[in-house]
Amino acid sequence: MIKISELQTKDVVNIADGKNLGAVYDLEINLQHGRIDAIICPGPGKFFGLFSNGKDIVIPWRNIIKIGSDVILVKLDSSQYDLEEEKEGQASNPEPPVYRPYSQP
Repeated sequence: MIKISELQTKDVVNIADGKNLGAVYDLEINLQHGRIDAIICPGPGKFFGLFSNGKDIVIPWRNIIKIGSDVILVKLDSSQYDLEEEKEGQASNPEPPVYRPYSQP
């Protein structure tokens, strides 16, 4: 048996490409069936689940291959979590700044 607090200390690694997806910070629990449906890792740029408008990486329980002492191995298609490239694309084409004249009341 494993505690939620123990899951949150483990790094999640995708065996398909070796990419570290971060640590578990939340779970999706099915209360009707009494099981965990998915683990959730923070999206790129998030710090403790805060300070980002990016999406979280939701990993279905069926995609977990092995839970080890230090790491959770998962198998995901990169399209399921490849949010960094989406953000990088936005960074290369930023919206132009909006300039507003300063007015006094």
